[in-house]
Amino acid sequence: MQIEVFKSKIHRAKVTQAELHYVGSITLDETLMEASNILEHEKVQIVNVNNGERFDTYVIKGERDSGTVCLNGPAARKAQVGDIIIVVAYATMDFEAAKSHQPKIIFPDNNNRLA
Repeated sequence: MQIEVFKSKIHRAKVTQAELHYVGSITLDETLMEASNILEHEKVQIVNVNNGERFDTYVIKGERDSGTVCLNGPAARKAQVGDIIIVVAYATMDFEAAKSHQPKIIFPDNNNRLA
């Protein structure tokens, strides 16, 4: 049996940009992506702490160490610059493997940097 489990999370990142006239997605600082084990083009769920919005999109790699967290396209309507969001990725795995799986969680600072 396969189940979907929580794989990775960027907990409480600050939105730095919102670009409405773009194809769509979320652009993330490459350092945050690597630290949280999230890949470019991976599907993620965005949870906006400020307004309660929840939506799915995919990740585009942003400039390393830039602190970039940019919502693009229609997603730009779901958050404002300065909003705090949580980025969550999930994985499908075997039920038995899921029992020992440990998700990767990172906690960026107010500038989307890691300590």
